[in-house]
Amino acid sequence: MRTRTKIILAALLLVIASLAATVVVGFRPSTHPTRPSSLGAASDTAKMEALIDVPGPVTVESIVGAEWEVDRSGLINLDHPKAKAAGLEDGPEPIQVYVHVLRHPTRGVFLIDSGIERALRDDPEHAAIRGVVAKFMKIEKMVVEHDTASVVEAEGGKIAGVFLTHLHLDHVSGLQDVPKGTPIYAGPGETATRAFLHAFVQGSTDRALAGHEPVEELAFDSAGEAGAHPDEDGFSGVLDLFGDGSVFAIWVPGHTPGSVAYLARTTTGPVMFVGDACHTKWGWENEVEPGSFSHDRPASAASLKKLEALVKKHPAIRVRLGHQRLESGES
Repeated sequence: MRTRTKIILAALLLVIASLAATVVVGFRPSTHPTRPSSLGAASDTAKMEALIDVPGPVTVESIVGAEWEVDRSGLINLDHPKAKAAGLEDGPEPIQVYVHVLRHPTRGVFLIDSGIERALRDDPEHAAIRGVVAKFMKIEKMVVEHDTASVVEAEGGKIAGVFLTHLHLDHVSGLQDVPKGTPIYAGPGETATRAFLHAFVQGSTDRALAGHEPVEELAFDSAGEAGAHPDEDGFSGVLDLFGDGSVFAIWVPGHTPGSVAYLARTTTGPVMFVGDACHTKWGWENEVEPGSFSHDRPASAASLKKLEALVKKHPAIRVRLGHQRLESGES
């Protein structure tokens, strides 16, 4: 009897220790499996810059999935001296949720981020984002304009891949409208970072990814730059995604550890999708990094500085921000 009691006590201690470790270490943003991606050829900032201003073969279209509003303090670092000088205060900030369509003449049609799931509007009880999370995110303030199912249908139902800038819910919401078996790409370690707050979004993220193949992590390490100390304007990782210099993936950690920007050489000039390295027009124009929505604000500020420097050197680049229009009539 005494042995049995010891066994039960030992089991209870093991459970308590496991729970304590979870609280201390935190939760992953998703339990969906990942695997290394073989897509892309090693590149670097200089090689990318040598091609940026040469028109390329792809076309892009930015589509507003939904109009929304969220807290300004998450989008902009209101403690920044420029924000204080401008008198910016917290409050609702109008934003958009985008899905970008990238068409390559031989590789097919790709999405950059995933827009808004049709069910979020038509069947909210069965959408990936639902329940308490939907209430916390104030989804009721979201007005869906173009659901991702409609975008996919317009492309004949064929999508060659989805390039995620990161795995936050407003960027993965539309994945359930993407055909299963479509490769989904994300930055390194994007599903591995642990935080207690991930406990609240993990279920929604898992539902958005449910039924899909493992997320393919872009292998920036193969570029030989990761972990090094590039010059002030250089990036820590660059991949030539199709090996033809048409589309580059740029590792811009900060908002999340695996945040990625994408630069496309289109038939009408370069277009760069920065994701949430910068959410807003004001943030970009004043070089102020995002606020409380970011995982690592100093790293976020550093990545934004490099992106801004790249555009200053190559002013032909048209910038697509994470959640607002920088240019009128973007398409």
